[in-house]
Amino acid sequence: MASALDAAAVIDHAIERTRAWGETNLTFWTSASDHPDIEQELQRRGAVHTDTVAVLARPIDGAPIEVPPGVTAEVVRTLEQVREVDAVNVPVWEQQPLSEQGLQEELAEVTAALESGEGFRVLSRLNGVAVSTGGCTVADGFLRLWGAATLPSARGRGAYRAVLAERLRVGAELGATTALVKGRVSTSAPILARAGFAHYGDEHSYVLELD
Repeated sequence: MASALDAAAVIDHAIERTRAWGETNLTFWTSASDHPDIEQELQRRGAVHTDTVAVLARPIDGAPIEVPPGVTAEVVRTLEQVREVDAVNVPVWEQQPLSEQGLQEELAEVTAALESGEGFRVLSRLNGVAVSTGGCTVADGFLRLWGAATLPSARGRGAYRAVLAERLRVGAELGATTALVKGRVSTSAPILARAGFAHYGDEHSYVLELD
């Protein structure tokens, strides 16, 4: 984030917009690259730190990622796969399931991105059952990883690593040379570090309750 305003003015403007939308909580993500630095001003106003993600990167042609037996990964290409992705995302992100029309629209977006080489989504299975997913975008030689989710019952069994390995493999085929990702320090960041990703900084989430 960059602004000519000082930290207090940036936050005041965000509060004004948030209230205009009828919301009562304002969430800010901060990083060392912000100008101005608003973290101290958020803390001064009583904002609560709720999350931290690590900013990580690695060469795609680095060390291979080991995946345990019984864990597979595949690129999403069909409506049934989109339906399985949604079945993973709903409980993990605590969201409503997509309608039939929503599933069709999601398939159209996934298909268009894959055909253009701009991105794709991966689905991982544990003994044949869909348990993990993740998406990515390809641009200017970079593979930007996002949206990874694994069912709680399947965590720690290699499904996330399978999703990661497949995204790197297909990303390389699409011309990407460097993978970029933000991983939660409490969940995916340690796995990513073991998979060869280097740490380039952190981003912090703050929630400010509005009067």
